[in-house]
Amino acid sequence: MPRRGHISKREIIPDSVYNSKLVTRFMNCLMYSGKKSIASRILYNAIEKLSKHNNNENGLELFKKAIDMAKPIVEVRSKRIGGANYQVPIEVKPDRAIALAFRWILGFSRSRKEKSMADRLSAEFAEILKNTGATMKKRDEVHRMAEANKAFAHYRV
Repeated sequence: MPRRGHISKREIIPDSVYNSKLVTRFMNCLMYSGKKSIASRILYNAIEKLSKHNNNENGLELFKKAIDMAKPIVEVRSKRIGGANYQVPIEVKPDRAIALAFRWILGFSRSRKEKSMADRLSAEFAEILKNTGATMKKRDEVHRMAEANKAFAHYRV
């Protein structure tokens, strides 16, 4: 916590193609070493491939739907009470849910075997839309952990 008041979040500028702040946030997470032009090219190609793969549906809507499907609703946080650590299920705040979804999608996309990063991303988005794949497995695992530890929900902060 900062000693001198609250730090406000920076305003994110929407991207130039889709005019979406969500696309900009994903692009910033995808970017390595400040190379935003490369990250934007990869993401736009991935969205275009996703659109073609799904009978030319709106690529931006498919992207948003995939992110929404990958977002966790609850997670477990470790809390120390009386000398014991408990895994306490807590609802995930919206910004953190999006950040976790981005992290999972990018992590599992980078470990895929397709040739280019755009192919990997579009394949991961396609699997999310089918409710399969590593990202959805991770989200279900997080939800299962929260469900298993709901007996400790009364320790919630």
